Formats: sequence, C-alpha cells, structure tokens
Amino acid sequence: MARRRLLTISSDVGALYSAQIKGVLLHFVAPDALVELTHELPAHQVVEGAFLFRQMVERFPARAVHLAIVDPGVGGPRAPIAISCENGAVLVGPDNGLLIPARDRWGGGTAVRLDPRRVGAVGEISATFEGRDLFAPAAGRIATGVRPSALGAPWEPMNLTLPEATRRSGTVDGEVAHIDRFGNLITNVPTEWIPLDAGRMRLTLAGSRGGVIRRVRTYAELDEDELGVLGSSFGTLEISVREGRAVERGHPKVGARVRLWTAPGGSRSPKAPK
Repeated sequence: MARRRLLTISSDVGALYSAQIKGVLLHFVAPDALVELTHELPAHQVVEGAFLFRQMVERFPARAVHLAIVDPGVGGPRAPIAISCENGAVLVGPDNGLLIPARDRWGGGTAVRLDPRRVGAVGEISATFEGRDLFAPAAGRIATGVRPSALGAPWEPMNLTLPEATRRSGTVDGEVAHIDRFGNLITNVPTEWIPLDAGRMRLTLAGSRGGVIRRVRTYAELDEDELGVLGSSFGTLEISVREGRAVERGHPKVGARVRLWTAPGGSRSPKAPK
C-alpha cells in the first residue's frame, strides 16, 4: 500500500462545517497526518483567499495534499478540480482561481476535473456542500496514494493573477492585500522595493494622505502608537502601528490603494504623525 501523504485543510467555512469535512477526511488519513490550517479565511473572498492560501502552504513538505475551500459558486458551473504541481504537491478545490497562485509558486502543474463517479462519493452530493461530499473524499483518496488522473479527466483551470504593485520614479503604488488579526495592513508591494535606508516615506492610503511615516525593520523601532512601514512575513511591505491597529487609521479595506514615496528631505522630514 502506498504511504499516506500529509493532508492540509484551509477554508472559509468556520468550525461547524469544517467538523463535517474533517469527519470525512479521517476515514482516509490518521489524525496526525491531517493539518487544519484555518477555517477563517475571509468568506467568499477568492482573491484574498488565494493570496493567503499560497502563503500558508508554500513551506509545507513536497508531496503534501492541500484541500482549499472558498467557494461562493458552489453548486454552479465552476468545476471541482485537483492540480498535480511540479513539486509533487496536489491541490484540491474549486476551479475559481483559489488554487492558482499556489500552483504557480511551485512552477505550474496539470489538472483534472473531478468526476463524482470516479471519486466514489457516498450518497448524493449536496448542492451547497461539495467541500464535504466531493472535495474531501477526493483529497482523502489522493492522500492514500490514488493518482489524481484516476479521479477525473484532464482540465484547463481558469487563471487568476493576483494584483501586482507598480513603481516609477521613486513612487510605489500597490494595494492592501490582507488585514491581519493585529490590524496590520499587509500590502502587495515587495519588501525589497523600499530599502531600509529609505528613512521617512510619504504615504497615501485609500486616496487620503497618511502623512510621513518611517521605514523600519522591526515593530520595536517604532514609538508607541506610531504608524510605520516594514517588511512582513509575506515578503511584502506592511503598514503597522506599534501595539496598535493600523486599520483604525482611516479604516481602509482590502483592495484599498496604497502609495509610498520618499519624503522630501529624507531624514530631515518632520516627525512621522501618530
């Protein structure tokens, strides 16, 4: 028998529905091979979910099976798919773009459209819960050694390109990609675009001037309640308040535009606003 593979779950369904998914998966893998990453992805937000899913799974061992569910089109024409990635990982979920940034991070892959008859789903598949009735048994079977190609026919998934930041003449334009539980604004601007020696930066957030902020390396370098910009664990810049919540400065939402540029006078600029 093939060695069982590590299997992860990520979803927006919360505790009640995720318990039902886990109940199905435990028919295929032992509890110590099942890793629940989160069931609190932003509800229905495919683009933000794709950004976060890619970040969560990229450091897992090769050959893991990753089940992801953010599926506002459940029961509709979108396809249920499994993608075999070049690093050996397999991604299972809806064909709505959710899986694509993770696939691309691992160099691409090939997909199948899951066939319920081949998956061997038990009973009728709910029109509102394919995550439990189709995706979960498919992921479980793949984790036990079944090839994805045995569960469906070749399929070309829809593409999804995450919004990208731009830069020109010392000005960087991006957007808020995620707001974390601490109220930090995680942007899509690559950290290396604004080096540490940039000093003080000017900020425009969601069309409103945020004033002058400092480029720092750690939260500890900021004064208490000071707004600043630093590199996040996502590999992108984040806008943060030391021991506070940057999201409360103007209440921007995911997708809000962010502009950063070097303040005139560099280190001689006025003290960053609090």
